[in-house]
Parts: sequence; structure tokens; C-alpha cells
Amino acid sequence: MTARVTEPTTTTTTTTTSTPTLDALADVERRVLWLATAIVDHANRVRPNPGGLKVGGHQASSASIVSIMTALWFGALRAEDRVSVKPHASPVLHAINHLLGRLDPRFLTTLREQGGLQSYPSRSKDPDPVDYSTGSVGIGATAPIWGAIARRYADGVSGRAGTGRQFSLVGDAELDEGAVWEAVLDPMVRELGEITWIVDFNRQSLDRVVPDISATRLQGLFEAAGWQVVTVKYGRILTELFAREGGDALRRRIDTMTNPEYQRLLRCTPTQLRERLPQGLPDDGPRLAALLETIDDDGVHAAIRNLGGHDLGALLDAYARIDDTRPTVIFAYTVKGYGLATQGHPQNHSSLLSEPQMRELAARVGADLDEPWAPLPRGGAAADLCATVATRLDRPAVGTAPAVSVPTDLGRPPSGTGNTQQALGRALLDLTRSAPEAARRVVTCSPDVASSTNLGGWLNKVGSWAASERRDWFDDDAETILHWRERPTGQHIELGIAETNLVGLLGELGATWSRWGEPLLPIGVLYDPFVSRALEPWSFGMYAGGQSILVGTPSGVSLAPEGGAHQSITTPSIGLEQPGCVAFEPAFAIEVTWCLLDGLGRLGRPDGSSSYLRLSTAPVDQSLAAVPEDPAAREERRRQVVAGGYVLRRAPGAPRVTIAAMGATVPNALAAADRLGALGVPADVVVVTSADRLFRAVRARRADTGDPTWILDACFPVDRAAPLVTVLDGHPHTLAFLAGVHGVRAEHLGVSGFGQSSDLASAHALHDIDADAIVRCAARL
Repeated sequence: MTARVTEPTTTTTTTTTSTPTLDALADVERRVLWLATAIVDHANRVRPNPGGLKVGGHQASSASIVSIMTALWFGALRAEDRVSVKPHASPVLHAINHLLGRLDPRFLTTLREQGGLQSYPSRSKDPDPVDYSTGSVGIGATAPIWGAIARRYADGVSGRAGTGRQFSLVGDAELDEGAVWEAVLDPMVRELGEITWIVDFNRQSLDRVVPDISATRLQGLFEAAGWQVVTVKYGRILTELFAREGGDALRRRIDTMTNPEYQRLLRCTPTQLRERLPQGLPDDGPRLAALLETIDDDGVHAAIRNLGGHDLGALLDAYARIDDTRPTVIFAYTVKGYGLATQGHPQNHSSLLSEPQMRELAARVGADLDEPWAPLPRGGAAADLCATVATRLDRPAVGTAPAVSVPTDLGRPPSGTGNTQQALGRALLDLTRSAPEAARRVVTCSPDVASSTNLGGWLNKVGSWAASERRDWFDDDAETILHWRERPTGQHIELGIAETNLVGLLGELGATWSRWGEPLLPIGVLYDPFVSRALEPWSFGMYAGGQSILVGTPSGVSLAPEGGAHQSITTPSIGLEQPGCVAFEPAFAIEVTWCLLDGLGRLGRPDGSSSYLRLSTAPVDQSLAAVPEDPAAREERRRQVVAGGYVLRRAPGAPRVTIAAMGATVPNALAAADRLGALGVPADVVVVTSADRLFRAVRARRADTGDPTWILDACFPVDRAAPLVTVLDGHPHTLAFLAGVHGVRAEHLGVSGFGQSSDLASAHALHDIDADAIVRCAARL
């Protein structure tokens, strides 16, 4: 006679919170599974869809993580904790928020609808609470690492940022992303004990069952990085079977089979399972077959899919083992599509349940497809649990902190010869003297390039941030110029050489104003050619509400000796095109200060934005800036600089050509204007400090976007309209739109090919951005 194998009931386990009974937790789990599946079903099968385009959603990916999230939210999570949810599990997050009273039922029918639930969790766009925006694979997973550093830093500033664990719910295929390992391996991460990753280890990706994914190999990588590794592989059913006669054979058989074979077994009938399982153990097959004969068909069917990631008790036990002295990763083995008709199918990633399958699911979990959003029975254990957890997880509203007061000018007069990269460090030091309260909230970051981007003086003054104070063994070395005084009060964070880590940290430092009510003024510095490498996570950080300043330096072919590999070309247009950001490329040191202060003044506020400064190592005579000495005239110059540009040279009478130059090419434009004047061709010279803001002004003139347009009249007055030459140390199309301000004939100079090592003059000549090229273009026009 065969015995029925069932899940244990009413067992309790010890966690950090008051632990519910597994019966009540299982009831909630079933309702979460139903709601998450029904949210996707309604969006695709029920809601009118005149366009006919598939709405999409991820029922199988959501089902995979339902148990993990139910056990976490309803059994272990605390109000001070924060969670990053894997992108394809957004319906599960919305289902949980609904059960906790945080999401009105009217939104359950709005998945991927304008103004409704977003495709992936979004802090800025979803109507319910979302701790971390996810959606770009790898970035959401690592965000809590940078969030942990940002919280610690913000707490050091004010002591009001609180505590709490930082959870990442990660799909196993997400571990293919290089950004994950760049973050895990950064040296300071191993000190962050509040970080916990839970890997939904279902061994499937979007297209297939992953044949060679190995938990052992992945666990070894985390252990080598100093993480605690916890594995939740088997549930109670299999654990009990392993203890029986022949159980060791069953465990060995499952442990040694490939991922594709295991996934195929999930689709087998009990009869097929009895045949196939013993076949893989030639020497011990009879013992395994005998064990299976002691179990009824339902038990065999349940056992093969009884993985730890679907066992609520095992998950609660794992959460109780989290070590708060070092990062923890929990590998929870799961079945993709668990509990659905599509479970375990290799192509279930975007598959949708049919109406009959939805009705079968409803009957099994105690729901009703005709009333999918009906609440849990009032007074029942599940409803009581939801109410209790809602109270436990209630967070006080984050107050709106007053914006940091940042001056608009620091009073330094232009002098000598220097470059815009050098001006950055000087401006930061000037800020500490002129506005110490604002300077205290500045935090700079770099991927091992602080000294080569001229932050040495700032770093020596403010020190480097570390979770705990470390001794500087070179403090008494007279030949050491750059001092790494690492302490919790330091204001510079030095990361390893990984640009994605830099912008990930910037995004979280730039979100502290909305997450904890503590505004910071983060500035990240990296070599400009590598902005492209960091672009996607940088953009995603802004999408998620992070406000920061990114400084790309040195830039362009003006970094002549370094050659083509280190000479940026497309970054000026990247800054022009990037939402949520204002891009600047100043030509003179004073402009760096003004643009930097403008950017700092827009950080940490609901209506704020990020900034991108593109700086150069090209030496420039600062007297060429001709900054007015009169305070009112100086202020007007500053106002035009931060608005996008100004007229630096106005030709006597009417100009026959206008030269619009940006950044390192401005001295070339001035030299060309002098030569053209000698030839009887008077030329105006316009310095473009922000192609971004000028383009916004052009659009606003045509479509009333709300951006100011006065700067166009200041830079390009209609009574001085003339043929136009634009020039910059970047791709020429960046400034090509300026010809449309008055519809004039134009030539556009810039860099459109890879550079090579040379001196500065040769580099500018090679790419036709020197004075000779400007004069030739003006003559043609």
C-alpha cells in the first residue's frame, strides 16, 4: 500500500519577527499567486485591446518567486528594510501591496496601461510603494548595494537615515550580467552586512533551460568575495523521503542530473517518473524504484517539484540565518511557473494561461475568475495576517527636506592658463570656504581616477569615506602627495575600476533625498570615453529618481597623446539626448564653477535633475574669457553661461559669418575670427556652454515646452543672423541644429573618426577643428 506524502501544517519556525503559522502563510501564498497571475491575465485576455499588440507580462517568472516573496514580506521583513524585486516579478509585488492595503484594487486591471502598473517595478511611476526601480537586468540587483552605502553615508551626515537590511530578489539568469560581479567584487562591499540577495534559482532563462548553470560554481564566487552563502534546495517532502530507505539514491539521482533533464521530469506523469528516475542509477536503480513504490502517484508528482524555494518553512529558516556582519546570498531552488499549468516548460517565460487554465487555477487556490479581485474572507487567518503585517511594515512618510542652499558664484576671478579639468577641483575647494553647509553635503566618487581627474586637493581636505576608520600608513611619508585618510566622515568614495559601479552608486546617493529625507550632492568623476560604458545604468539611475552630477574628463581628441582609444567622440550628443539631465561643456574655468553650482542647486529636490559636465585637459588662456569686472555684467554673463551660451566676440557692424564653438575649440574660434577680420570678413563668436539647453530653447520656441527661449535671442539675435560655422571637440551633428535658429547656411566641424596619438595642435588639425579649418569653412560660406 502506498502512502500519501503531504506538506506539514501548523509548524512554526523562528525568525526575526513574530512568525505566522504555515497554514495562514500558505493561504496568503495562494492568494498572491492568484492575484499576480490574474493581473497579467486581465491585461492580455480581458481588457479591450483595439491595437491588437500583445500586452505581455510574466506569469511563469512571477510564480517562480511567489513563495520567496510571501515568506519574506509576511514572515521576515521589517519596516526599515528595503527590497529590490526582480523585473519580471512586478505582478507579485503589486499583489502583495494590494493585500497590505497599499494598492487600490482599481489598479489591478491596469498592468502596462498608461498611468497604471508599470511593466517593471518603478519608484517614480508605479502607484504603489516600490523601494527600487528594476527592469534593466543586473542594475536592479546591484542597486541595494549602493543603497546600503548611500544610507550609511546619509546617516553619517545627519544621523537620521535609520537602519535596515537591503534585499535583492534576483533571477538566476540575471547572474550572467557582468555588472553583478563588478558590484559583488568591489572591496568595500564585503563590509556591508545589511545586504542580502535571494536568488530565484529556477535554472531557466528567457529562451530555454540553461544547460550548464551551476549553483556550486556561483556559490564559490560569492564565498570568495566574502559573502555568507545559504542554500535552500529541498522542501519538507523530499527531505523526509531522503531519510527513508533508498532516499540516498533519490537524492544522488536529483543532485547529479542535468538541468534540462530535471526540467523534463517536471512535465512527466507519475508513471513516467517511476520509469525515468531509476534509469539514471544503474547500480542503485532498484532501491530507488522500491522507494517510489511506497508513495502514491500524487506524492511522486509532488516530490519531484518539492524544492526549497517553494517551502515556506525552509525559507523562513533561511531568512533566520542571515548574518548581519557580512553580505548574505540565499540560493533558493525553484520551478519556473510553479503552481501553474505551464510550470517547468522550457518556453513558459512569456506564455499566458488560457481561460480554462485560469479557471482550474482559481478552483485550486480558492479564487473566482469571474470576481478575481475579491478580498480574502474577513476574519480568516490569512486576512488577519495581512492586517498584522501591514501594521508591522508601516513606514512613516519621508518628509520633504529643504533644498540645499547653493550659491551661484564663488567670486574667483579668471587668471593664468589652465584647463577645465583643473577648475573642477578648485571649485570644490572654493565651495568649502564660501558655502561650508552646502560643501558638507557634497560627496565625490570615482572609479580609481581621483588623482588623474584633479580631485587630489579636495580629497586631501575632506578625506575618503569608509565604513570604519582605517590607518593611513603613508601619513608620515614626506613624498606622499595624495593622502587616503579613510573614515566614516570622509566625503570621497573611491571604487574599483568599474564605471557601472560608479554610476550605480551615484544613482543611490542621488536618491537619499526621497528615500530618507536627506539630500546629498553627489558628483561622480570618470574618463569621458567611458561615459558610453556607464550610460545605461547612469540613465536608469535617473529614471529611478537619482539626481547627481557626472563629470566626464578628460574628453575629446584634445587628450591628444592618449590616442584614439581614450578620445571621446559621441559624448556631447549623449548629453544632449539624455532625459533627466542637463549637459554642459564649459570652455573656461569660471564657467566650470558656474555650471557646477547650477547643477548642485538642482539636486535633492522634487523638481530637480542631474547634470553632465564634459571637461578637457586642453590648456586655455583664461583672459580670453573676457569676464566683465562689473558685478551686474558678470552676473549677466553667468546667467547666459548656465542658460546655454553667450556672445564672446561681437564684430564691428554686421557680421558676415557667425562661429559657434564649444569647449576646447573656443580658442581656435577666436583665432579664426581674428584672421577672418583681417581678411575683411567680420565674424561673431558665440560660446556654446550647453548645447542641451540651447536645443531645449529651440524646441520651446516651436512647441512651448516650458523651457526658456530668451537665450536664443541673446546668442543669435535676428538682426545679426549670418552664415554659421559650428565647431566642437566631438561629433559635428551635436551643434548642427543651430543652423535652424534662423535658417542660415552652415558648415559643421567636429570629430567623426578615431583619433591617434599626437600633440594637441596636430590632433585638432587632423580632425579639422583648428583655426585653419574654421577659416576655410567661413570662406566657403
